[in-house]
Amino acid sequence: MSSRSVLDAALAGCTIVIAADRRAGDLASALERRGAQVCRAPALSIVPNADDEELIRRTHELVERPPDIVVVTTGVGFRGWMDAAHEHDLAEGLAGALGGSQFIARGPKAHGAIQQAGFVADWVAESETAAEVAEYLLSSPLVGKRIAVQHHGAGSDGLDDLLSDAGAEIVSLTVYRWGPPEDPALVERSVTQAAGGEVDAVLFTSAPGAAEWIRSAIRLDALDRIRDRAASGRLLLAAVGPITAAPLREHRLRDTIADRGRLGSLARCVIGYFGSGGSAPTLTTSAGRVSMRSGGVVVDGEFIALSRAGAGLLGALFDAGGRVLTRDEIAVALPRTGPNAHAVEMAVARVREALGPVDIVRTVVKRGYRLAVEDTA
Repeated sequence: MSSRSVLDAALAGCTIVIAADRRAGDLASALERRGAQVCRAPALSIVPNADDEELIRRTHELVERPPDIVVVTTGVGFRGWMDAAHEHDLAEGLAGALGGSQFIARGPKAHGAIQQAGFVADWVAESETAAEVAEYLLSSPLVGKRIAVQHHGAGSDGLDDLLSDAGAEIVSLTVYRWGPPEDPALVERSVTQAAGGEVDAVLFTSAPGAAEWIRSAIRLDALDRIRDRAASGRLLLAAVGPITAAPLREHRLRDTIADRGRLGSLARCVIGYFGSGGSAPTLTTSAGRVSMRSGGVVVDGEFIALSRAGAGLLGALFDAGGRVLTRDEIAVALPRTGPNAHAVEMAVARVREALGPVDIVRTVVKRGYRLAVEDTA
């Protein structure tokens, strides 16, 4: 059987890391259906507070004295609150208490959770920031208003103090908090692979998760290599929204942001990037348009699987853009070879065998090898 197959999936040959815990299964399934190999490596874990006595006590308070306004900052947090109410037989009473409340959503995911629970969002922050929520609420008198604020795991973002200073009575609800990753070694491996070219994309769904993944990269001295790969376009760093992307931008990492701030939009963003006509780097060669994947190469829409060494070799020639690479330069891209000319020649032979009639690796006598890139100037 030929190793060459028709590319009927935009993500064939792509390895994608999801550095998130929340709803990672849904996102992974959407990407795997398009041919990707997905690794779930949550940089942080979500520690639910469903049995937290303080949360239940404050829920009782809201049932007895309903709030005028409910601020929902995260979809997963609001759903967790509703689940905790169910587990403690408070769901019916809470639904009745919140029936006359004004609901404020800090973004589309919070909006969706409000609707899922059977309520109606009166206003949704487009920027998904606590600052925009505060600006909206402070535009009206708040003296004497009772406001329930559901917080995300990173804290209150100063929202409680701002509203309290304006005269509101605040009931603060922390439904989950961020905890350490369940498998730190898995997170570190994802960082190393992203830096080494074994990963095509890393996806983030929360700012704390993105920040923690970056801290792992700094600890492993891998951030510069990740920055270079992202800048070249060979590594996609994609975030569900601008708040999530903030830690990436703080560390000068090239990022891509999903259009609508939802996981479905994030999946479409990745598919569009690597799909036909997307933003992934391509070169015009004698055999047609070529783009790289960690698992092989795409030539005019057809994916050809390569070994790790083969993808590393061809990726090095691709990054050179047609420039001749010496055998020593190529050896750097091969795993565990060192400056071994024979290993390079064997790797070139195996790549040519895998490519079959696609003749894009050219020998330059006494100098090395290059990709058969056409001059399109």
